[in-house]
Amino acid sequence: MSQIKILSGWSNVGGSTTAFINLCNLLNSEGYDCTFYGPHDWHIDKCKSGKLEQCAVNEEGERLIVHFLKLPSRPEESTKVILSCHEKEMYSVKHTKNFWDDIVFVSETQKDWHETSGIVIPNIMPIIMRSVRGKEGPKVAGIIGSIDKNKRTHVSIKRALDAGFEKIKLFGLITDNLYWAEEVSPLVDGDIVVFEEYADKNSMYSQVDEVYLSSASECASLVATECFSLGIPFHGNENIDPVTEILSNQEILSKWVDVLELEK
Repeated sequence: MSQIKILSGWSNVGGSTTAFINLCNLLNSEGYDCTFYGPHDWHIDKCKSGKLEQCAVNEEGERLIVHFLKLPSRPEESTKVILSCHEKEMYSVKHTKNFWDDIVFVSETQKDWHETSGIVIPNIMPIIMRSVRGKEGPKVAGIIGSIDKNKRTHVSIKRALDAGFEKIKLFGLITDNLYWAEEVSPLVDGDIVVFEEYADKNSMYSQVDEVYLSSASECASLVATECFSLGIPFHGNENIDPVTEILSNQEILSKWVDVLELEK
C-alpha cells in the first residue's frame, strides 16, 4: 500500500493542525498508511507523525497532501499531489507556481474567494466530551484560538465585556508577542479576563457557556463548527461563515479517498 504523507508548514496549535491530526488518525483507523509531518512539535504525540525535515519526498507511489508550503515542482514519483488550502490572504493560490494535481478547500466561500477550481472537503470533527456547566457563578465567555492580529482577540474580549460577561477565559497560543503586549495583555486582569492558554478541547468547552470569535479573515472556522455540534452559542462576525450542517466523518473520508484515488 502506498504511503500518504501530509506535509504542512504549520503544525503548532491551530485549526489546520487539528484538522490534519484528525484526518491522519481517521485514515490510519481505516487501514490507510498516513503520516503527518510538520515543523513544530505540538502534533507529534497526537497522531502518526514526524518532523518536516524527516520527510522523504518523491518516493514511488506516495500520495502527498501539502499545506502552507510551496514545492518547487511536482514530485515526479508521486502518484497524487494535493494542495490542501486552509487560508485566504495568507496563501494565495493564484500567485503560487502549480505543483499539484488538485486543490482541496475547506468551504465553498473560500474556494470562491480564491477564484479557482477545486474540491471542497470540510474538516473532520473531533469527538468532544463536554461537561455542561452548572448554574453556579457567573456565565463564562470563551475565546478560543491563536492570539494574533488576524484573530483579533482584543475585539472578542471587548465584545464579551460589552455583552455583560463577568468572566472571560482566553484559550490559545500567543503567536504574536507584540500584538499580545500592546492589545491583549492590558485587558487581561486575572479576575474578569483570564488567560488560560490552550487546553484539551473537552476541558475548554466544559468551562464556557458562550464563545466569541472576531477574525479579520477565517476559513471554515473549526471553533464555529465545534460550537454548532455542541450547542454552544457562538458569536462570530461577517468574516466567519455560519455553520448549517456537519458531514459525518465517513462522508468526509469518502471524499478524501476519492481525491487521493485510494483503493476502497
